[in-house]
Amino acid sequence: MDINPEEESLLGHSPPRRTKGGLKTMPFIIVNEAFERLASQGLMPNMILYLTRIYHFQTVTASSILFIWSALSNGLALFGAFLSDSYLGRFRVIFLGSFSSLLGMILLWLTAVVPQLQPLSCDQLKHKCSAPNGAQIIPLLSSFLLMSVGAGCIRPCSIAFGADQFDNKQNPNNERVLDTYFNWYYASTGISTVLAMTVIVYIQDHLGWSVGFGIPAILMVFSALMFLIGSSLYVKAKPSESLFTGFFQVLVAAFRKRGIQYPLDEEYKCYHRTRQSKLLSPTEEFRCLNKACVVQDPDTELTSDGLASNPWRLCSVEQLESLKALLKVIPMWSTGLVLIVTMDQGFLTLQANSMDRHLFSNFEIPAGSFSLFMIITLTIWVAFYDRVLAPLLARYTGNPQGLSPIVRMGMGLIMSFIAMVLAGVVESIRLKKAVEEGVEDDPDAVLDMSAMWLVPQTVCIGLAEALNAIGQIQFFYMLFPKSMSSVGVAMYTFGMALASLIGSLLVNIINSITSHGGKASWLANNLNEGHLDYYYWLLGFLNLINFFYFLFCCRFYKSHHNSNMLSKKVPEKES
Repeated sequence: MDINPEEESLLGHSPPRRTKGGLKTMPFIIVNEAFERLASQGLMPNMILYLTRIYHFQTVTASSILFIWSALSNGLALFGAFLSDSYLGRFRVIFLGSFSSLLGMILLWLTAVVPQLQPLSCDQLKHKCSAPNGAQIIPLLSSFLLMSVGAGCIRPCSIAFGADQFDNKQNPNNERVLDTYFNWYYASTGISTVLAMTVIVYIQDHLGWSVGFGIPAILMVFSALMFLIGSSLYVKAKPSESLFTGFFQVLVAAFRKRGIQYPLDEEYKCYHRTRQSKLLSPTEEFRCLNKACVVQDPDTELTSDGLASNPWRLCSVEQLESLKALLKVIPMWSTGLVLIVTMDQGFLTLQANSMDRHLFSNFEIPAGSFSLFMIITLTIWVAFYDRVLAPLLARYTGNPQGLSPIVRMGMGLIMSFIAMVLAGVVESIRLKKAVEEGVEDDPDAVLDMSAMWLVPQTVCIGLAEALNAIGQIQFFYMLFPKSMSSVGVAMYTFGMALASLIGSLLVNIINSITSHGGKASWLANNLNEGHLDYYYWLLGFLNLINFFYFLFCCRFYKSHHNSNMLSKKVPEKES
């Protein structure tokens, strides 16, 4: 990338005393994230086929494994963020994640190339498939665990680590520099995701698993090497106290002071506040936590600088109110869980695999690439809404955002319901077609039905995610104080982890109930014998119930809209 002197000055290279960071670090950080995402995202779409065809897992078991894999990857992102903020710093955590992902991908590749790590093929046992033994399952699951650790370390830290390189307060164009970096970052991850769901998936379909898994491993080698090559150029911010640590400190302090007599509100002098505090006293909501910031003995609990001598016994009002702000949004946050369960479905790949996927006479769309329609829809909608619809709606609503975050969240939940209704209808038609063609007993049969029937439901799911997810994060951003601006994304990430666990539990419960008495499960290995349409309609019903729960939560937030989340301003006193 050629940069002229004027652009270089704009991007923060003019101050001679800043020798590290800046534009020269951008390629290393972006390539690291892009290659990691290209490698990991390329493995997910077809993985259900690998687990059912090569390892002979039941469809429900394979789906549960993928749900848990997703839950670990998203859940460990919170741990990775905590580890980098509090102990190791972002550079070390990203390096640890890159190494872990690389080991996981190499181990997964070995399961594809070493015959002893796979169960015998069904043909060798006269159509009776053997189950994998422990020695074959352990390497497979270990590869998923290592990749989850890698994703959990890289993804929450990569974008923040890049921002550290451009956070130059001496540069008057610092905000514009950061915008440039964020644009390049998100553009690279978007392109990586598209390539992963097309090129990598296509290679797996046509060149086999050994090549299809080997290429992501090679990409991960480049990802780790590029990150290490730029090591001497990086600004490496030292770890500090994590915001999540502060949340735990409030809970511990409140528990340790549970026996004290709670002071009256007007005795604001009994509360510990920072010098910059504009808060008088804690709010009355979650009153049981207010004891965490009560000063019992100023001589022992406060230092000469007015700080808490033991933050696990005495917290500031700001820490307390930050935790309360988090607790207040949990009901609204929980309304997005069912939608995420709806999005995270591996059955789409199995359906597409049983249908005619020819786009042209000589080109067939890979079954794992149909989820790409969700991403395309999301991208188009975000651009259309931001550039066209929002300015138009702003004229009528008076809201610069066009529609409020809560309205968009509700629209997303409705689209999720519509998506599952469409999915149920399409699957009913597919099952009827299988009966008409007499292939209901053949799990490998390809029906004379275009897989493009699956596109409307994926488009609706893409719209649902674009409306609800972005609206939810903006809703959090509006309610949280500025110091908690990153918590909204963290909450959505944790929601994805929790939803994956719920999805795993749901498919196992449904399989257990519907297969009782020797009957064919709704989620049978042979989709033509099962009733995946009933499963989709059940998800549609759950989405409808969830929408009414969302309306209830809206009434709760509306009733509290005029109440201050933080207390009144403080008189000029300090504790």
